[in-house]
Amino acid sequence: MSKRYVTIDPPKNAPAGHPVKAWVRGVPLDPKAKDQLLRTSQLPFIHRWVAAMPDVHWGLGATIGSVIPTKKAIIPAAVGVDIGCGMAAMHTSLTASDLPDNLAPLRSAIEKAVPHGRSHRGGRGDRGAFGNVPKRNVKAWEGLREGYARIVAKYPKLDRNNPPASQLGTLGSGNHFIEICLDEEEDVWFMLHSGSRGVGNRTGMHFIQLAQKDMGRHLQKLPDKDLAYFEEGSEHFDDYWFAVDWAQRYAATNRDLMMAAVTEAVRDTKLVPAFRAKEQVVNCHHNYVARERHYGDDVLVTRKGAVRAGLGDLGIIPGSMGARSFIVRGKGNPESFESCSHGAGRVMSRTAAKKTFTLDDHAKATQGVECRKDAGVIDETPAAYKDIDAVMEAQSDLVEIVHRLKQIVCVKG
Repeated sequence: MSKRYVTIDPPKNAPAGHPVKAWVRGVPLDPKAKDQLLRTSQLPFIHRWVAAMPDVHWGLGATIGSVIPTKKAIIPAAVGVDIGCGMAAMHTSLTASDLPDNLAPLRSAIEKAVPHGRSHRGGRGDRGAFGNVPKRNVKAWEGLREGYARIVAKYPKLDRNNPPASQLGTLGSGNHFIEICLDEEEDVWFMLHSGSRGVGNRTGMHFIQLAQKDMGRHLQKLPDKDLAYFEEGSEHFDDYWFAVDWAQRYAATNRDLMMAAVTEAVRDTKLVPAFRAKEQVVNCHHNYVARERHYGDDVLVTRKGAVRAGLGDLGIIPGSMGARSFIVRGKGNPESFESCSHGAGRVMSRTAAKKTFTLDDHAKATQGVECRKDAGVIDETPAAYKDIDAVMEAQSDLVEIVHRLKQIVCVKG
């Protein structure tokens, strides 16, 4: 297996640390992201090295596109506040010829079926949460209720007046999306991107602050205060592990419910013939932590904007609104800790994108896609992201491409 990564060693005058192995050949690596990776690699409990995927870019807390293996310690800010964010995709029995010429009614049906946009605590005009929670969501919540009750019994500040049940099965905002895509055989796919919504955000923020508080005066000794951690065996480590595992299950359930809602909404339009899922739905996290074994040791692997790519694992790597996306199969490369990228990766901030691109630029970049073409999504325009084909080439030793998807309908929060 040919090596595609480059090794980044700490500067000679920097504190001793571990190396960074970065799959960035042919793609840009922002200096801020490189510095952030090196700061993370200085932590004493890093297992062997930090891995950086080709979509790597600077992020709050820890670098997006990083894989951080640790021994007996966990960094809440490395997991982040969109705990369990990830992707789901369904290969349907529909083909392009089954779809109507006008795709706008399909987009409208999905937008009506799945609340999207920013949530305002379930209040008047809230587009991001359910008022009357659907029956299937109520049933799904029953499987999550006990864990949530255990968490908020000890941390009551996490229980707000936008209850998790009302956001279960909802999309959110930012770079979250729902798409209808065509693959290389003109088969129709449904694909979506979302996470643990408000409850994941509250959980992440609370434990990040708690880790910083626990470290107290030792916080100044860290290469970055956002790298505050819990040591295994401590009370807050165990509490965080339970809470983050629960939020990851919530996120996966959220995607399952949205996929069911999308399927039902498209079917109910009666604009397409009867259809079924051709294969099992792929549902994978890309902001999460898991217990795994690498190089003979049991470690905690935090993937911040990265997907598990163990041998045979199916994953999803989306492009931007006007670019291709990929269903991939992992090659189990041990040097990346069996990981791959989670997308194309930003090359400019949201603020910079809004200043750089016009509505005309965005309309041209998303030509042929039934999607929003207004000022509210300029920060998500394709040119704000890296070239997805270059990203895929940079990680050819991590995954093989199973399907290439091109979106034709895109719903944004």
